[in-house]
Amino acid sequence: MSYDFIWLGFCILIASYLIGNGLKNFGNPNAKSLLDILNDEEEIELVSAKELHVFLNVPKEATSNFIYEHPEVPFIEMNGHIFFQKKRICEWLEQQ
Repeated sequence: MSYDFIWLGFCILIASYLIGNGLKNFGNPNAKSLLDILNDEEEIELVSAKELHVFLNVPKEATSNFIYEHPEVPFIEMNGHIFFQKKRICEWLEQQ
């Protein structure tokens, strides 16, 4: 008998959560839920300046002074090390 009340309470809790989410997005049906937002987050892939030649498949000498020759290239500097976002490097290369 006590398990019946636990299951009933659990079902009421789940139903109220789902109804609440439905009402929250009633005015904006295209809004993303929290789970959708967490699943859609893309990871940022970084490439260090030392490994850039491997990513671009060019000789190491071609990328040694890459930042100084092309200051418009998007990069991130952390603790004295330079990193590039793979996605932004690809976008930059397509624009060239």
